[in-house]
Amino acid sequence: MPELDTSRVRVSHSPHIHSGTKTSEIMGGVAFALVPAVAASIYFFRLEAVFPLITAIAASLLAEALFQKVVGREVDLSDYSALVTGILVALVLPPGLPLFAVALGSVFAIVIGKQLFGGLGKNIFNPALIGRAFLVASYPVIMTSWVDPVGIDAVTSATPLAAARFDGMMTPLWRLFVGNISGSLGETSALALLIGGVYLIYKGYADWRIPLGGFGSLLILSSILWGLDPNQFSPPLFHLLAGGFFIGTFFMATDPATTPITKSGRWIFGIGFGVLTIVIRTWGGYPEGVMFAILLMNAFTPLINRFTVPKPLGGG
Repeated sequence: MPELDTSRVRVSHSPHIHSGTKTSEIMGGVAFALVPAVAASIYFFRLEAVFPLITAIAASLLAEALFQKVVGREVDLSDYSALVTGILVALVLPPGLPLFAVALGSVFAIVIGKQLFGGLGKNIFNPALIGRAFLVASYPVIMTSWVDPVGIDAVTSATPLAAARFDGMMTPLWRLFVGNISGSLGETSALALLIGGVYLIYKGYADWRIPLGGFGSLLILSSILWGLDPNQFSPPLFHLLAGGFFIGTFFMATDPATTPITKSGRWIFGIGFGVLTIVIRTWGGYPEGVMFAILLMNAFTPLINRFTVPKPLGGG
């Protein structure tokens, strides 16, 4: 057998084929897709949304730059990832949250949720949700105090999920779809999030398998439970439109750094995310389960990748 000439063989680490899409383009596209949700939050909550958004973005950018400076890396904010993290942190927080808490959650998201893992693409968990989880654990009272839309000062009310679970009160689906309800800044308007999510999928910045798997599993499981006892369980469309399912599905569950790389793995991730959301909402201690569902699935991502890697051509 003739000896193989390896003199012109180039050995390099993956990826060996590049799509040509830059990180800054993807992150910029995500930021653009969030514009409808940002606009809806400002429309419904006015200054209660403006100040947290400005604070979260500024704190995220500053934390990213300072951390890079301290550890001796080149200060570079041009990939827009810190900008996107800041926007998402603000959108998953209650309107009117004290600005010190907004800043603290943003810094925690950047430093602990992202940079300590090595930076963009190396983090295990979604940084914005890590920031929110930290605030929920540190300030449970202010993180569960909600302000009604259109600037009704000093009025707190339950979110639709809490009202349905603890008081048996169902919010009309149209209000959930449009967004004139209590809730976190970016989760109120399903319409605004749907517009942004469709844009992400159309541009190829998000894989459609995860949202479809999430939507399908959530609707199927909630339909089964509702069919068993309509008086005890909420209807499927209510679960779909209420809470943070839309923002979680389109903007966090599709994060390429914290979700599976294989196509079959993304189906598993999406289905698991939808199932866990319903399980936590129905039997957990919190009326909302999106944050915990995504973080749990993030933890399983390495295992999912390991067992869904396709066999090489000719492999056994």
